[in-house]
Amino acid sequence: MLRRHAALSAFSLVLAIPAHAQSSVTLYGIIDIGVSYANNAQTGVVNKTAVGGPQFALTDAHATGLSGSRWGLRGTEDLGAGLSAIFVLENGFLANSGALAQGGAEFGRQAYVGLSSPLGRITAGRQYDPLIDFVQSFAASGSWAGYMGAHPDDLDNLTNTNRINNAVKITTAKFGGFSAGALYSLGGIAGNATQNQIWSLGAGYTGGSFAFGAGYLNARDPNVSFYGNTPNKGTATTNNIGSGGSATSPQSYPVYAGYASARTLEILGAGTSYTLSGAVFSLAATNTRFDHLGSSSGPNPLGYSGNAVFTSIDLNVRYNVTPFLQLGSGIDYTHRNSVKGDDGAKYLQLDLAADYFLSKRTDLYLLTVLQRAMGTDSLAHPAVASIAGFSPSTTDKQIGVRIGIRHKF
Repeated sequence: MLRRHAALSAFSLVLAIPAHAQSSVTLYGIIDIGVSYANNAQTGVVNKTAVGGPQFALTDAHATGLSGSRWGLRGTEDLGAGLSAIFVLENGFLANSGALAQGGAEFGRQAYVGLSSPLGRITAGRQYDPLIDFVQSFAASGSWAGYMGAHPDDLDNLTNTNRINNAVKITTAKFGGFSAGALYSLGGIAGNATQNQIWSLGAGYTGGSFAFGAGYLNARDPNVSFYGNTPNKGTATTNNIGSGGSATSPQSYPVYAGYASARTLEILGAGTSYTLSGAVFSLAATNTRFDHLGSSSGPNPLGYSGNAVFTSIDLNVRYNVTPFLQLGSGIDYTHRNSVKGDDGAKYLQLDLAADYFLSKRTDLYLLTVLQRAMGTDSLAHPAVASIAGFSPSTTDKQIGVRIGIRHKF
């Protein structure tokens, strides 16, 4: 009898909660598809020589456009006293084929649950790191140039090539224009608390016409923890970053694929912007380090040791010609130090964009990216141009063009 009364009391309590709580679930998404052109794209590597030619393709924006296609569910429940339960489940897909993006993960873009209050929020799951939250918007790729406007091969991850699994994240509310965030991803390895761990910090300020942000990310064993966190990736014996190609496949991520054996990945970034008469002038800078090459984190067929360090500078401007037409232009320069006695590498890139809004939810856009590479890439070959989202060029130059349509719902 006592058990029965306890069960009835608990059931009554559960029924009473919805009477005071308010909850909502929102379905949202983006479909972004277009025709992309590269003047030169690899089709394979024969006798250590890249071969290829021009390429036309109908592709999802996940590869080269403004906003990777997605659908998601966002929910909140009012728990009272200013506290709310929140969640996000966000799936990425390829609109041209219907296939899953993010390496086949069901909710590869985001999947988290947490609590929110007037002071901030705490969430747990697969998430963006604070470096993305506070620096991404100042780069051309994070504002108007899309994935193909990323720094070569998205080497600093400012366009979310990789998310963070197993992460607990705290983000403050804005106080006087200032906010901050911190993230820690548990490696989950028995007996070694630091293996595969990732941590990140970020902070920013927005006030009037001026904005500023900075962030830092540190990933231990990045070939597994950072680049290997989707279903199509492998263990430490596999290069989860990219490859040197074959007779039937092109190279992938030649800018830094050779550094899979790094024990630690460090990315430090900062950016600022100023708005003046309809134009937003932005500057972003990142320093990406593949430290302690030659560790057991990933394969090292080229016998690298020491550190590979990339520095990128991105200067860009976007201008609203009319309420319906936005133009963008930017230039970025990337430099890498000498590794194992090579002559380093340099990449120079020009980004151009025009975006016409048919409505608040639908727009047509044109993107153009020109890139030139110099020096030696991470695969110990003469550096080839490698615009993010395209197969690398067979030469030191590459031009990418995309005409697309984007609809938000």
